[in-house]
Amino acid sequence: MCGRYAASRRPEDLAGIFEIEQWEPEETLVPDYNVAPTKEVYAVLDRPLKDADDPKPVRQLRKLKWGLVPSWSKTPEGAARMINARAETVHEKPSYKRAFSSRRCIIPADGYYEWVTAAAERELEVEGKKKRPRKQPYFVLPADGSVFAMAGLYEFWRDKTLPDDHPQAWWVTCSVITTEAEAGPLAVAPADGPRALADIHPRMPLMLTPDRWASWLDPSRTDVEDLRSLLAPPPPGLMRAYPVSTAVSNVRNNGPELLKELDGPEEGTLF
Repeated sequence: MCGRYAASRRPEDLAGIFEIEQWEPEETLVPDYNVAPTKEVYAVLDRPLKDADDPKPVRQLRKLKWGLVPSWSKTPEGAARMINARAETVHEKPSYKRAFSSRRCIIPADGYYEWVTAAAERELEVEGKKKRPRKQPYFVLPADGSVFAMAGLYEFWRDKTLPDDHPQAWWVTCSVITTEAEAGPLAVAPADGPRALADIHPRMPLMLTPDRWASWLDPSRTDVEDLRSLLAPPPPGLMRAYPVSTAVSNVRNNGPELLKELDGPEEGTLF
């Protein structure tokens, strides 16, 4: 799954990476090292500009809220639960299939966090002893330091309780697509810890390599089977993972120190 990630790149940097043609300076976000559900995030999408005469899609960097609200939803209350869509079923789930057909985006990140329950803690849990498992967080990122381009969907939702000219009348929300975690060896693995992403968690965000960006963002591609071919996992061996401080487990903590690589798991959280 993807429940937390880091996004520190500036819009100017993202514009160069993704060949952005349009972004609004007033939508600039500060670097966020602990992105949590319902926060505002950057997304790259191809869409005609609002009120433009030219219907040609324009590559845009937009500010969206993480947690998809389907257009038909009566309220936005379920957004926090719809941060992820499974690649295997995204084409058929009512909440996602319309967006999958025509409203796809890329959600850029430095990498994502995932938590592993310590072996000793798991044993206590299995034995039924009342002890809350303490989990060791890992940061997962491309081994070459490139952008982690997560496949995503976006949707528009109209708050009918507000007038048309209200700035919050329209919500633009998004969801990250996930796939099965790689079982093969990491490109760079911690000395004392998981050797594969599947050792950390059975799911991972679907990372799109640059050769798929244009096809994924193209709103003219609507054939479901054609689009499903773009959901294949990236080539193996591109990722690395390392342990980070358990401070990231608290969403109130935020800063580059959360990305600092530890020499090993924190005490009491041995893998």
